Amino acid sequence: MLSSQKMIKGFAIFSMLESETEKQFLDYYDPTIEDQYIQHCEVDGNWVIMDVLDTAGQEEFSAMREQYMRNGRGFPLVFSVTERKSLDEAVKLYRQIDLTNQRVVTEAEGRSVAANLKLPYIETSAKDPPVNVDAAFHELVRIVKSFPSDEDEEENSNGVSPNRTKAKKKKVKQKCVIM
Repeated sequence: MLSSQKMIKGFAIFSMLESETEKQFLDYYDPTIEDQYIQHCEVDGNWVIMDVLDTAGQEEFSAMREQYMRNGRGFPLVFSVTERKSLDEAVKLYRQIDLTNQRVVTEAEGRSVAANLKLPYIETSAKDPPVNVDAAFHELVRIVKSFPSDEDEEENSNGVSPNRTKAKKKKVKQKCVIM
């Protein structure tokens, strides 16, 4: 059985991903271990493929979450403006800004927390019409792209492009972005 807080957190990410990739808002949530969303989109004139994995976030799947985090490059932090407790777990990306009459977390609080963590701040709503959902994911893509990839790191450390040599590859840890 999921707690209300876990349901809201899961639904927040689920509804944002559905809005971004399927261009629709669903008002129900069916919790799963994971859902994968792939979206081709243009960011700053370049076509990118966003491969987004929505994990359950449930404690019983913590080992799987650790694996996802080792392999991920960017992580949006999502919370609901209608659930103050959700701010404690994830402190950046506001959701449900369309529910202004139920708001308990102010925009100023969100901006303050984001500034303290040196994170960008974007308020979103996945409800139709979506507000800033594209902008949030595109900003995450921009930030991820600003860090060198494994190939870039390897090329810089060897001085040779990885495609031009058969030398033994040095394992380089990849940086990740939390937005």
